[in-house]
Amino acid sequence: MTGFLFELSFLLAAPVWLLMIFAPAWGPTARIAGSPLTVLPVLFVYVALAVPVFPELWTAVSSPDLGSFRELTALPDGAGAVWAQVIAWDLLIGQWMYWEGRRLEVSALLMGPLLVLTILLSPFGLLVFLGLRAVRARQAGTRSLSGRARCGRGRRGRGP
Repeated sequence: MTGFLFELSFLLAAPVWLLMIFAPAWGPTARIAGSPLTVLPVLFVYVALAVPVFPELWTAVSSPDLGSFRELTALPDGAGAVWAQVIAWDLLIGQWMYWEGRRLEVSALLMGPLLVLTILLSPFGLLVFLGLRAVRARQAGTRSLSGRARCGRGRRGRGP
């Protein structure tokens, strides 16, 4: 059962990832990716895996040290629970990246591979995205300032 739940946790998140990567401009994708409820099925898997190992889980999180975490992840349900938690949080990070990418008008051809990197190695994907986001925000700020200057507006937004 644990093996099935381990695999199920990713299978439940995969449709949202596929929509964000392969159909980013499709209307339902925006609605789905805008909802934090997409992680609920994965969190139910997490609970199913975490309850049987709750004493070990509680020890690992209430007094964190490498030994107690190693003991938790040595248990099949413990490793499965940690995996489901990672899948849920990665999905939320991916959804935020999707929305920020749309807000900053980042090309889907760039966001798709970046989301794939985030599925596989989320800390690396998030770091790359945060760098891209900083560059895009700076560019948008520069465009905004130059647009105001062309319109004859001063720094305080006074009219022409």
